[in-house]
Amino acid sequence: VGTSCVLTCPHKSNTTMVTWKISPEVGGPCTLGYRADQNKTGSTNCRGSTSWRFRPDWDPALEIQQVGRAHEGNYTCEVVATEGNFHKTYHLTVLVPPRLTLYCDDHGNPVCEAAAGKPAAQISWVPESNSTPKEEGHDKGTVTVLSKFTAHSTNMTNTTCIVSHPAGNQSKSIAC
Repeated sequence: VGTSCVLTCPHKSNTTMVTWKISPEVGGPCTLGYRADQNKTGSTNCRGSTSWRFRPDWDPALEIQQVGRAHEGNYTCEVVATEGNFHKTYHLTVLVPPRLTLYCDDHGNPVCEAAAGKPAAQISWVPESNSTPKEEGHDKGTVTVLSKFTAHSTNMTNTTCIVSHPAGNQSKSIAC
């Protein structure tokens, strides 16, 4: 989320036409096209954040600026050249890093929350805990994971919550 994404397309020397067909999971389809004989580009129903990376006669790559969950879906590039037709399809999945919160509950137990991540984050503890995380799904495809530290001994001073996620790992420590 929030970064730029470049999807490459087969680059051929004698390209006559390049077409990007975009089918988002939410919203209507979009098409970007380029005709070499007229040196023209065109688009149908495309948002401003999705466009050619450079000039399509130099590089037929597609760039999505400020990627958001609305960009998820299928992206297919078709290149028509003298050697034949070439296709490349991507399925874009957007990762949303969770917000990490660590606090002490009313009984003095550390509680770790990885809020609104996509996909769901994994939570572990140092020292180890046999805690069973609870997951709550949200309507935008994100998941909040909550884990309560259960101590094996009562002389614990500092615990660390480790949140593992494809968008990046995080950790915080607390003494309750």
